[in-house]
Amino acid sequence: MYSLSKVSKSVGTDHILELLNYRIFDKEVRSELESKAQRIAMLSTQPVFILRELLHYMTTHRIVAPLYTSLQDFVGRAVNRERSRVLSLLNQNASPMVIDQLDALLNADERMYRITSLKKEPKNFSYKELKQEVVRRQYFQPLHDFTKGFLEIAGLSAESIKYYSSLVKYYTVYKLRRMHKGSVRLYLLCFAYQCFREVNDNLIEAFIYLVHHYEKLAKHAAGEQMKKAMEDASKNLKAAGDLLALFVDESISADTPFEQIQQRAFTFLERENIPVVADYLRNIEFDKVKAEWAYYTTLSMTIKRNLRHLFSELEFVGRVEDAPLLSAVIILQDLFRRGKSLSQVNAEIFPTDMISKTQQLYLYEKIDDDNEKLDLDRYEFMVYRLLRNALESGDLCVVNSNQFLRFEDDLINDERWKNKDEILKEIGAPLLQQPIEETLAMFKEALESRFADVNKRVLDYTNEHIKLRGKGEKRKWSLVYPTADTPINSPFYSHLPSIGIADLLAFVGARTGFLNEFTHVLERYVKYDPEPRKILASLVAMGTNMGLAKMAEVSGIGFPSLASVSKSFVRPETLKAANDAISNAIAKLPVFHLYNIREELHSSSDGQRIETKIDTFNARYSPKYFGLDKGVSVCTLIANHVPINGRVIGTHEHESQFVFDLLYNNTSDIKPTRHSTDTHGTNQVNFWTLRAFGYGFAPRYRDLHKKTERLVGFENPSQYPAEFLIRPMRKVSEDLIIEEWPTILRIMASLAQKETTQATIIRKLSSYVRQNRTKKALWELDNICRAIYILDFIDDVGLRQSVQKALNRGEAYHRFRHAVAYVNGGRFNVQTETEQQVWSDCSRLLANAIIYYNTMLLSKVYEQKQAAGDHAAIARLKDISPVAWQHINLIGKFEFSDTVPVIDIDAIASRYADPKFWNSSFEDPTDPE
Repeated sequence: MYSLSKVSKSVGTDHILELLNYRIFDKEVRSELESKAQRIAMLSTQPVFILRELLHYMTTHRIVAPLYTSLQDFVGRAVNRERSRVLSLLNQNASPMVIDQLDALLNADERMYRITSLKKEPKNFSYKELKQEVVRRQYFQPLHDFTKGFLEIAGLSAESIKYYSSLVKYYTVYKLRRMHKGSVRLYLLCFAYQCFREVNDNLIEAFIYLVHHYEKLAKHAAGEQMKKAMEDASKNLKAAGDLLALFVDESISADTPFEQIQQRAFTFLERENIPVVADYLRNIEFDKVKAEWAYYTTLSMTIKRNLRHLFSELEFVGRVEDAPLLSAVIILQDLFRRGKSLSQVNAEIFPTDMISKTQQLYLYEKIDDDNEKLDLDRYEFMVYRLLRNALESGDLCVVNSNQFLRFEDDLINDERWKNKDEILKEIGAPLLQQPIEETLAMFKEALESRFADVNKRVLDYTNEHIKLRGKGEKRKWSLVYPTADTPINSPFYSHLPSIGIADLLAFVGARTGFLNEFTHVLERYVKYDPEPRKILASLVAMGTNMGLAKMAEVSGIGFPSLASVSKSFVRPETLKAANDAISNAIAKLPVFHLYNIREELHSSSDGQRIETKIDTFNARYSPKYFGLDKGVSVCTLIANHVPINGRVIGTHEHESQFVFDLLYNNTSDIKPTRHSTDTHGTNQVNFWTLRAFGYGFAPRYRDLHKKTERLVGFENPSQYPAEFLIRPMRKVSEDLIIEEWPTILRIMASLAQKETTQATIIRKLSSYVRQNRTKKALWELDNICRAIYILDFIDDVGLRQSVQKALNRGEAYHRFRHAVAYVNGGRFNVQTETEQQVWSDCSRLLANAIIYYNTMLLSKVYEQKQAAGDHAAIARLKDISPVAWQHINLIGKFEFSDTVPVIDIDAIASRYADPKFWNSSFEDPTDPE
């Protein structure tokens, strides 16, 4: 066999590289990659991240990759250099006091290590839990204050801070005490920084919750009091008649003292009931607000105990227009921090500009005809209420918070925004790159033509799916909603052999490689690869809500082993990557495209209420869903039956705030182009926001007629023909949009940068509390997009069917997930919000694996029917949902193995080639006929 010489090989290689415009890995490239790796390490010291970025860099710069061991060396050196750089800066900048406080975290008192107690998250809003949270804040504050300045010097990214902080949670105190002191101090510093900001958020959440809670109590008490007053007044009407009869009683002489008549009157009707009956007779409404404020007075001691220590601890900042409220906050905080009582100060020191005329009736107590005094207990609670409103709207914010920063702090800073053209180009959203005048012209043409076309099709009865009733001005229209149900557990699967969830996961793991995504939390320090069976057992334990202890009993795998593996490998990041691996594999299967709705990827999202067995900070009462217990909501993004993203939120949080978050942070290869929600997924900005980033928003409204009454147009309402049944209520404010467009661009770019949680920005933008010009302009853009969609929805019955079909798939997934996470009645049995997310993602992974198995089988059958040219069979396959589990064994004894089970999917699919078996697969075996 002829072999080339080294010279010939070299010449040939150089020629190929030149033709393909590639560079070989030489000293120059090595130096280039070393420098690149160092810059990447400043963003994140996670080796996998650095490796992926290097590979991406070499691909885009057409560099031939070196041996894997060389890349490992690059990554290792970059991580070590970055850590050495940061540790050196820490040694130079940390004062002895900071060092002592960091070291003290690993010391123990008579009960436990200090760091152990400080790791504990609050379970609820009780005084005891929140008092401990205040203690945590006070301990972490000096460390946070130092870290804030140090991070700017060190240039540590948010990702690195998060990673170093997570190591404190991973390692035991025993191991931390035996590690390199400099490294441990860095981890503890990042942990303190993260915790301090989280504690601030927790205290604000608690403050807002408690103010709402006391308001609800007062409204309920006032309602009960009003009900009783009306009942008493009604009962006392006869007595009132007897009392009135005294004035015409001829047996009472004219010179009888009034005091005697009063005493006799009180025998008919007690003194305190007379004003109530008098108001009733005069048709004067019961003053519920007065009753509410009276109830606040009875709650005064409770309010002071539970709110003052939160209020005093936080630092609030705001705008100039909020000066009176901010002044009141500062004065009250100063008094409480000095241990002063309100009764010890002159009421005149408190600003009263923010007290409305209506509130003055209830906050001032009359002394005599000319004088009144401020009720300071009521004033204090009024300040708390106004502060709550300002925090929710974003008008006031808390220093060093994650979720309650100034809105400006959520946006790209001024320095970076100087390169806005590059930022917008990188985002790649066409609507954000073209002049707003062009966008408005496009919207105008689309909206005005729709008003004309839709009304014409309604009035001339071309649109057969709209009913008209009445004549003239009383003419009304209504939509016909064709049903589009999504069946689950199709009979198609009833004839299949049963498969255990352990075998199914092992089979899917071998086909999709999702197990490779479970990397060790320490990565470069890990000394062993996990046994696949232990990871699978952990996934089933948490995904079914069984828990690791119970899984240890039924699987024969020891609890310590399961606990160690789950702690090291199963976390939100690895679960997200594993779910993506399965979702991506599903998308590559031949049958996947059959689930497109009207030839497009049409997704939906909705929240599923999950009860919590253990109190967690995000759990809330919801009598409608949980009775007397608490729970959370699991929001899931479904596309072509596949759960491609999910997030656990509180039931008090509005689902609409997380719609964009779920879509934009979907990292799978399944990219929806249209998205549906029910009314809960709508707000004042989602139409425009989704449109700007290339998604069509298609919600299902509970009351469509109400929405059509608020449509906007580009002309004055009087300019539209009188016979139009569907018409705008007002004209679009184009000038406002054009004026505010630069700020809107910055907001949209900030959403795309992922440096802050998108839900936080959406929450502030959709708040009704304060209407500044930018928000009004943004809402106006949303109004335009909403109007176009509503007109399409009215005119296009196919669109209505598509929306219903997409939402039905979401509801089908909820039933599926409930069947998967069946243990403990489907309730979460975990201690923290992070664990809730982990268990939820495990349930999603089990569901994804089952859907992959079903879709793979359907794909084999699809290819079989396609080869046979059986188009009728293919049409029937489109209606078979992969959301089915009657052939999956989710209960009993679990046997996990490191060997992949032999499942002949081709043999199973071949059975459907038999016409008799094919026909029987659509018959329900439980049907007596």
